Amino acid sequence: MGWELWLTIAAVVIALASLTLAIVLWRRSHPRLVGAPQAAPAQEPVDEDEGENAGPQIAVVVNPSKEGAAALVDTVRRVAEQAALPVPLFFETTVEEPGTAQAREAVAAGADVVVAAGGDGTVRSVARAMAGGTVPMAVLPVGTGNLLARNLDVPLTSVEEQMAVVIGGRDRHIDVGWARVAETDRGLDGEPREDAATPGDTQIFLVIAGLGFDAAMVADADDALKRRVGWIAYFLAGVRHLHGRRIRAQVTLDHGKPVSTRLRSIMVGNCGRLPGGVTLLPDAVIDDGVLDVAAIDTRGGLAGWAQLLGEVVMQGAGLHNDLPGKIGRIDHARATHTRIRVEGGEHAQVDGDPMGRLIELEAWVDPGALIVRAP
Repeated sequence: MGWELWLTIAAVVIALASLTLAIVLWRRSHPRLVGAPQAAPAQEPVDEDEGENAGPQIAVVVNPSKEGAAALVDTVRRVAEQAALPVPLFFETTVEEPGTAQAREAVAAGADVVVAAGGDGTVRSVARAMAGGTVPMAVLPVGTGNLLARNLDVPLTSVEEQMAVVIGGRDRHIDVGWARVAETDRGLDGEPREDAATPGDTQIFLVIAGLGFDAAMVADADDALKRRVGWIAYFLAGVRHLHGRRIRAQVTLDHGKPVSTRLRSIMVGNCGRLPGGVTLLPDAVIDDGVLDVAAIDTRGGLAGWAQLLGEVVMQGAGLHNDLPGKIGRIDHARATHTRIRVEGGEHAQVDGDPMGRLIELEAWVDPGALIVRAP
């Protein structure tokens, strides 16, 4: 039996073990919310003459399409009542208005803390409105990845525990990242492709923006499967891209000289903890004023992906493998501004939300721009 076959078998075994561990972790961390999603009840009027409830005014921007949204609203009302707080304000998101407008409305209504109750898309939309302001934002994670919540150590298993953070947590300033489509992908006729990104589109990201394999995986993940098995749907989508082509890219850090490279994926991160206990950017700090850039590459088919998985596990444990000749590797750099240009166009994503295909992506950090309520 040749070494290639042994490595292939090892890769399959590692992948199966990782999938089993991921399922166990997902079952432990998925919020236990019950009840079909329903519209949040209409806001009850508050008698200004009562003066009974003294405390912060909580406003919740809730995604009603998420499973258990109605139960979450009931729990928030109950916890606020038990804490003798004013009746919470609720603002529902829509497809057309995914949270930014609602968050601004909440601030205008006098909210002392604005809570994003939904997935990573809702969190990003609310953060877009809150960045640069003086009102803190909190998170009630009800999504697939719950990326920001994981990196802030917000509890994932109980709305009551999450509300304890909303009410009694500490406020901290964190960095936010911005990603802009500098050049979109076009077909042979010079017109934008059907799946092309919008030129000039600028999106906020709180955890990681990526281009290449990771973004293609996000774009191909089945929505119905995500609702059933959560973030594991991304893992299954990624299997289809294991033998995809390597990207030819030019990477410019902090307006320096462009560096040409070949890779599978390049990721620009504000922090690095992902679902399943994976730490992709071990040195990334959410409030250090810089972004961490990871260039990910593999060769040699499954053997390269097996070695890459080993690299991720090792760096998550604080170990580094600097041996030459690796066929699966992650190279790290740091910058406040970066431009990434790829030949032929590639998919891009921000915090798990697709941006579309593009030729060039610009990303930069906005230090300390967002106040968040954390444990």
